[in-house]
Amino acid sequence: MSQARERGIPDATVARLPLYLRALNGLAERGTATVSSEDLAVAAGVNSAKLRKDLSHLGSYGTRGVGYDVQYLIYQISRELGLTQDWAVAIVGVGNLGRALANYGGFVSRGFRVAALFDADTSVVGERLVGMPVEHIDELEDVIRTRDISIVVIATPAAAAQPVADRVIASGITSILNFAPVVLNVPDGVDVRKVDLSTELQILAFHEQRKADRESGSPIMAENLAEAMDA
Repeated sequence: MSQARERGIPDATVARLPLYLRALNGLAERGTATVSSEDLAVAAGVNSAKLRKDLSHLGSYGTRGVGYDVQYLIYQISRELGLTQDWAVAIVGVGNLGRALANYGGFVSRGFRVAALFDADTSVVGERLVGMPVEHIDELEDVIRTRDISIVVIATPAAAAQPVADRVIASGITSILNFAPVVLNVPDGVDVRKVDLSTELQILAFHEQRKADRESGSPIMAENLAEAMDA
């Protein structure tokens, strides 16, 4: 469990901390030592008042006329998010998406280590990815326990996602990242973050359609817009 939750930092603030961390890492790579709240807010895509309030939950207020120390703020946010320790991750489902996730190089630099890969397809089991073999889903519970897995990524077809979630929760997992196009039913105390690529594309399509309507001069009825947003 991250220190952010233990200290009662609002969920909305926690959701923005990775944005600030990404912006800060970009500044650090360019050799920037200090940054104003206004410049950091622009880099993170939020307003500066919200950023200052968020960072105040960490006990970081910056220095008037100087701003925030970039490296120290990186440390503060990383500590609050629990990224100063090593988190073992298991990926279940080694299709195209699972393979892409396994090969993503950004995990290690952000405190996450892919420790296990699982699939139910016997033609895939035994194949080596990122230096480790794909293991059969039947080994799931044993591997979770013996390798101290903390987070499970579900990248299976929709029909398999809930049974997988049930199994990993029964094995003690309380943090799941779900890429399957289905809503998981989990007990209290289990955190699920859902990444639905098709939904995100549909939202982008909605905004593209609005822009096209404005450019063509087509009227956009307020009630139709409200109905589309509520759908």
